[in-house]
Amino acid sequence: MTTPPADWRAALAAHPPRPLDPAQMGHVVVVATHPADAVRAVGTTMRAVHDAGARLELVIVTEDGPGGGGAASGGPPGPADIPVHHLGLADPDPGLLARTLAPLLHDADAYLAPWAGDPDPAHAAAGRAAAAAAPVTACGWGYPVGMWSRMRPDDPSIPWAHAFAHGPGPGGAAGPEVVFRIPRVDGAPLSRFDELYAGTDGAGDGDPWETRTSWYERRKRAVVLACLPAERYRHAAEPACGTGALTRELAARCDRLDASDFSPAAVAQTAAATAGLTHVGVTRVALPDPAALPAGIDLAVLGEVLYYLAAADLARSVDRLAEALEPGGDVVLVHWDGWPAEAPRDGAAAHRILIDDPRFELLVEHADEEFLVHVLRRW
Repeated sequence: MTTPPADWRAALAAHPPRPLDPAQMGHVVVVATHPADAVRAVGTTMRAVHDAGARLELVIVTEDGPGGGGAASGGPPGPADIPVHHLGLADPDPGLLARTLAPLLHDADAYLAPWAGDPDPAHAAAGRAAAAAAPVTACGWGYPVGMWSRMRPDDPSIPWAHAFAHGPGPGGAAGPEVVFRIPRVDGAPLSRFDELYAGTDGAGDGDPWETRTSWYERRKRAVVLACLPAERYRHAAEPACGTGALTRELAARCDRLDASDFSPAAVAQTAAATAGLTHVGVTRVALPDPAALPAGIDLAVLGEVLYYLAAADLARSVDRLAEALEPGGDVVLVHWDGWPAEAPRDGAAAHRILIDDPRFELLVEHADEEFLVHVLRRW
């Protein structure tokens, strides 16, 4: 079966991919089953990463012999001077492949690998192994290889909602090079936030998102407070309070405020930020624990947390939110309008789950160039 290019062009028009910025991808490791696969599928993207001055590496899974860098491996232009790792594995065991890839991916900011839904079993296996081997901090991107010739654009397994694109392609055809963002199956590991808030990750000072100093964070807080429908609330909850920068400002609008976080360092920072405010309590607890959303609240503020939860934990958290909020109570959702590497979904998808829930009514929608704010009311 060969799908006409016009059908794919129509599908891309019906499901327009979001733009992929190769210059923002950082250290990128490209995994390919055969030497020419990657440069044919994402050669222009690889070139753009390389030209931006980022670190780029190519890993060839099969036992094909060395053939130089991207340009020498066949296919459309790719950087000829990038490091190439030849694994020489013929029909590798998935577990062995994942273990072999792990040291090559350990410090990657992003990886490009065959899409795990590809109809070719070898490509699909390589994609699954790369996802299993990659560190939690690496953004995963799956590039289709056999999809273009062996699948139909209306196949329900194609994740158009996760599609991003850059430059010309696929395989030299008119249109963009398409990749699918690979969502994490599990939620973000809680230990990751312990490291960030304790400053033990080697790259921070305990305020990983510069909540106290950056204009983005200060402006975001101002928008959140301006979007609150009521001037004052009786009892509010703020799970995932982080450094407590928003907690302190929320406290001025609440008679009682229960803030919580999983990280002991975050709890300590929020307690310090709200010292002297006797109506604010700070505890160590994390969603979906019901204690993060006490019963009888009339306001819940969920900021930068929902996209990190595993699907089952997110569903439990939404159910608990519906139980805890009094009728007429408000919930504020505020998330970066992006997709963190550690997260199973992006901010828009996280918000959509609650917006589509019939237990809540949408009151306020603010779509900023960098973040999203939605205010919902419990029926």
